[in-house]
Amino acid sequence: MVSCSRHGRRAVALGVMGLLAAMLAVTGIFGMAAYSVSQRRRELDIRMALGARRIQVLSAAVGRPIVLLGIRSVLGLLAGIFASRLLQQIVYQANPSDPLVVGGAVLTMALLGIAASAILARRALAVDPSKLMREE
Repeated sequence: MVSCSRHGRRAVALGVMGLLAAMLAVTGIFGMAAYSVSQRRRELDIRMALGARRIQVLSAAVGRPIVLLGIRSVLGLLAGIFASRLLQQIVYQANPSDPLVVGGAVLTMALLGIAASAILARRALAVDPSKLMREE
């Protein structure tokens, strides 16, 4: 009985830490996307003022964050693979190298990154570029 209770507490503690890590990752992804879009905002406005289609400007704005997200996802996967043996010793009857779990985590973070970039790019494109050009 005592050992099951101890493993249950470990699982709850790891679950809470995992949730906090996911929230931190989402915050980081959104911050990275916001910074990338804000650095290119003037360029995006000029493209819109010169007649580029919204979809072209949107893909230009989202492209760089997606590349960064892809590179960082691969690095995170490698770190996760190296840490899997440690997790396997800590968590009772867990398989941290389960392809469904790993793939789900990577897919979730990738979708969150794409959504954050798209939201920020759409917000940047909502401003009328002619007004911004007149202000300069």
